[in-house]
Amino acid sequence: MKKLPIGIESFDQIIQEGYYYVDKTEMIRDLLNSGSKVTLFTRPRCFGKSLNMDMLNHFFKTGAYNPLFDNLAISKETALCEKYQGKFPVISISLKDVDGRNFEDALFMMSETIQREIRKHQYLLQSNRLSDMDKEFLKPVFFPVLSENNQKTSMYLLSEMLFKYYGKKSIVLIDEYDVPLDNAYKNGYYDEMIKFMRSFFSSVFKTNEYLEFAVLTGCLRISRESIFTGLNNFKVRTISDSKFSEYFGFTDKEVIDILKYYRLENKYFTFKEWYNGYRFGNTEIYCPWDVINQCELLCEDKEAPMQSYWVNSSSNDIIKDILNNASASTRAQLEYLISGESIKRKINPDLTYGDLKNPDKIKKETYLWSILYSTGYLTDKVKPEDKIHTLVIPNKEILEIYKEQILLWFNMDTCYSQQWKQICSAVESGDSDSLENILNHILKKFISIRDTYVKKDMKENFYHGMLLGLLSYNDKWVVKSEQESGEGYPDILIEIAGKSTGCIFEIKYAENGNFDKACKKAMQQIESKKYAEILKQDGIQTIYKFGIAFYRKSCKVIYKQEASFY
Repeated sequence: MKKLPIGIESFDQIIQEGYYYVDKTEMIRDLLNSGSKVTLFTRPRCFGKSLNMDMLNHFFKTGAYNPLFDNLAISKETALCEKYQGKFPVISISLKDVDGRNFEDALFMMSETIQREIRKHQYLLQSNRLSDMDKEFLKPVFFPVLSENNQKTSMYLLSEMLFKYYGKKSIVLIDEYDVPLDNAYKNGYYDEMIKFMRSFFSSVFKTNEYLEFAVLTGCLRISRESIFTGLNNFKVRTISDSKFSEYFGFTDKEVIDILKYYRLENKYFTFKEWYNGYRFGNTEIYCPWDVINQCELLCEDKEAPMQSYWVNSSSNDIIKDILNNASASTRAQLEYLISGESIKRKINPDLTYGDLKNPDKIKKETYLWSILYSTGYLTDKVKPEDKIHTLVIPNKEILEIYKEQILLWFNMDTCYSQQWKQICSAVESGDSDSLENILNHILKKFISIRDTYVKKDMKENFYHGMLLGLLSYNDKWVVKSEQESGEGYPDILIEIAGKSTGCIFEIKYAENGNFDKACKKAMQQIESKKYAEILKQDGIQTIYKFGIAFYRKSCKVIYKQEASFY
């Protein structure tokens, strides 16, 4: 079987070394037919932007016949291939590594990035097609470190020299164009970076007569800072656009084909629950990074659990900043989303990092939902109408982020309070009535879970996480979640140091508010599966068993004590 391209963004390596490739080459045809001078594609991270940019590079760049595309969809467009394939000088850079603790460090990284591309064209200095004066102008960009001014004009100068050498205008590809702005925001030099990027882009796009066309990718659309002011025929393709929607991420059919190829067809609905749910234009999209990583895991172990990949693929600093400063009403709406509902909100696609620094410029609510939407933390349930979006959490993987953040707020508000101390006391003494009263008080104050179409196990997981977070704050307890004991995996086990006391918690969701039935089921599970065995084996003398049923903002606790004679 073909290898899965984990972390490989090099198009030629994927094709030449026989990796599994989901064919996106028809994007070339649609891009040329669009006729836009400069096109910006905004997509969340890990949706194939970099691989597509490298694919464009290999298709257009000058050179001998390139067999990479022979068996791909674009090869059927024979007239287009004859006219464009291998016929243009290409300038291709990625700004994903432009980072620094200050502006000077970032400029150094920008210099490194630009010069990696320029060094590919050293042949220009030996060419008879360039005059001696041209070569003198070109030499400074080969220096070890480019000055700020040389950086701003470098792409224009290179495209001019390439035109004189090839007699063709250049195609410019800039991947992750907004990463320097993201890093500048985090490190406090955003205003300086904005001014630099404005000059850099103006030189290569606005005043460049040697430009055939350009393509950029990024997560956010940068327009309020007027980076692209004055550009004619500039087109932004956001996640709301139907055009090009199928070229970033995997479609449902493509995932079915992948699973069939690796004999994982029986995992289709699980993949859909975990990694699907994004809507780009009218197309249902899966996160490709998730799909290929989980496929590889399942090829090694057919019984491996589903895992999260996208959430750990890069920094979540912006989302943390937004959510940590969210108002009470915003928290309530986020909890509403967690319960599986949708909310209707107006989305402004032009909001950027600069607005986060100056929240008074816009309504905070609009900014919040726009950022969450643009970066992939929310998606459209249906096609938007009049800029009003019906927003939902895309899938089970992204749901975990929200649950963890809500629980963080919850724990911060309660763990140092009198109620938390009362919870500890109730658990240690086996006082189920007090535990029930305290939990109900906390639930009414902080948590809002609605009875919706969300699956029961997801509701139980939410309450499980809430209770686990509370109990884990006691550093004198050994708290374990879903550790094997007896004939199963109890939700929570606690060993209380110095007291030879242990606790078992089994959590159920009370369908339609039937607390008694749910509590009884929880206690029966503790008994039938012998969850107390591991505590007995550890020499625990007193064991408290708690069956807890949750429903919306209420709970019921039943209790049983068992003495160990081990």
